[in-house]
Amino acid sequence: MTEVLSPTRERLLRSARELIEEGGYGAASVVAIAGRAGVAAGTLYRHFPSKEELFVEVFRSVCDRELRAMRAAYEGMPDGASHVDRVVTVLATFARRALARPRLAWALIAEPVDPLVDAERLAYRERYGALMAQALRAGIDDGELPEQDVELTAAALVGGCGEALVGPLSPLARDAPSTNRLLEALQTFVRRAVGAP
Repeated sequence: MTEVLSPTRERLLRSARELIEEGGYGAASVVAIAGRAGVAAGTLYRHFPSKEELFVEVFRSVCDRELRAMRAAYEGMPDGASHVDRVVTVLATFARRALARPRLAWALIAEPVDPLVDAERLAYRERYGALMAQALRAGIDDGELPEQDVELTAAALVGGCGEALVGPLSPLARDAPSTNRLLEALQTFVRRAVGAP
């Protein structure tokens, strides 16, 4: 069942997301969020127990959208697509979307955050990993991939992809590789990591 949000709560969430996308969590102060939403700073606390709880909701909302995009990439592959191609496509979708919105992706993947947000970060990595594990298991069952610990491989793929993006997404990044070069390298890494021939 979808929760119905009040217009003020929606504006606060949207304002926080926009500020995080523009300048990270540090730019999303209570005053800045409330100002962008057109409300007094105290209003935020009538809708959220704390700024951290607001950040958790923003994180969930954005990560749910990313998970839907990854699942759509997985399910949208043509009939007969290999399981390896599905895994590669899902991770390339994640990377491509992150590189298209680097400041927001940096905040989601690597920016130091409150422990509540960090716990959400771990929970979403597990969800991304579950999608990878599903594809790996299917590849093993079909004889396309060698037997392996799918949960470990999936976690390593998600972690490796995130880590590979940290440098290019960093606000301090200099001479980051081109998106195409990074995606090609990532795809090669994924194929080797899963044991694809």
